[in-house]
Amino acid sequence: MVDSLSSSVTSLRTSLQLLESSIDILDTGVNDFPRLSKVLQTTRHFELLPEPTLQEAQQSLLDEITPSIAHLLSITTNHVERLARREDSLRAKCQLQEGRLSDERRDPNSTTKTAVASRAGERSDAGAKAAQLRRLVQKKERLKYAVDRLELQSRQKERELRKSMAAQ
Repeated sequence: MVDSLSSSVTSLRTSLQLLESSIDILDTGVNDFPRLSKVLQTTRHFELLPEPTLQEAQQSLLDEITPSIAHLLSITTNHVERLARREDSLRAKCQLQEGRLSDERRDPNSTTKTAVASRAGERSDAGAKAAQLRRLVQKKERLKYAVDRLELQSRQKERELRKSMAAQ
């Protein structure tokens, strides 16, 4: 019986050593488990969305941006039209000034000629009639120039009125 008990104890000791060895192997294998779980963990860098969700997001963005774009376009259009009207008025003013300059270049001494003519006209009746005729011709030229200027201004106002009516 002692012999069978001794063989049982030996077998139990062998099993215990085998169990300790298995625990050591398992311990070394499990010891690195937190690092392995971190390494093997999958992370999503990009998320896939269904196409209807993407279309909804695009439509909401479009609905949000469209009124702002339309408003900015209308402001820009109004500003461009205002600049065009200003350019037209400056062109008309330039033409008016060119007309004035060309009249002055044609007859730069009109006032001195009138004064000399009036003095000569006082000396004789023929001279007086000639001086009066010159004054009337000059007055006619001044009035013609004034009419031309007023016509230019009238056309300019009509253009501005048409543009403002078109803008509204």
